[in-house]
Amino acid sequence: MWLGKFLDLKEDIKDMAFEIRKKIKENIKGKQKLTPLEFTILEFIFNNKGFSGYDLIQRLNDHFAGTWTAQSGTIYPILSKLKSKGFLKIKQVKSEIGPLKKVYILTESGERILKVKVNNNFRDQMKFIKNFLIELTYVYIHSLSDDAEEKEIDGRIEEVQELLKKTFNGVMKGIPPKMGVIITCPGCNAELDQRDAAYCSFCGTSLSKK
Repeated sequence: MWLGKFLDLKEDIKDMAFEIRKKIKENIKGKQKLTPLEFTILEFIFNNKGFSGYDLIQRLNDHFAGTWTAQSGTIYPILSKLKSKGFLKIKQVKSEIGPLKKVYILTESGERILKVKVNNNFRDQMKFIKNFLIELTYVYIHSLSDDAEEKEIDGRIEEVQELLKKTFNGVMKGIPPKMGVIITCPGCNAELDQRDAAYCSFCGTSLSKK
């Protein structure tokens, strides 16, 4: 939901302690700006503790729900750019079929910037989402033909209310009740203290929910 051509990170970095700012400026190369898609990719990788390029593309397509299609020709250059600028690094993990695979994870600097940016803008983003949903549902309800009967209009309003209820129930269920959720790897049965991790750090088995 981040809008605008670029997300400027300068003000967010200023909010950090001097030593942290110094380290980030040393590690983050080039202009301290990100596109909304680049920032969304960082959010995805943070929330899943790492992603291969292929799995990231699949999850992005689930996320955008048909409104936009992520393709390898777009995503891989972005991952390479974020790595070269110091936001990401690569970790080799064992795949389900044996060979090692490249998984992108956030660097310490990338993670700090992500957290500060979200903290500084969280309430504004929630307000934007609320306004967006109001405008979207208003148009949807009034997109019926001019001669629609009152019963049909009421039915659409009920449909919208039910969809919004399911949406917010899904959001609430997606919020972890506490930090550090214990999950069990289906491949090696290891207990992992990770929230919504994408891969087992021991055997490389995919932990993504299908």
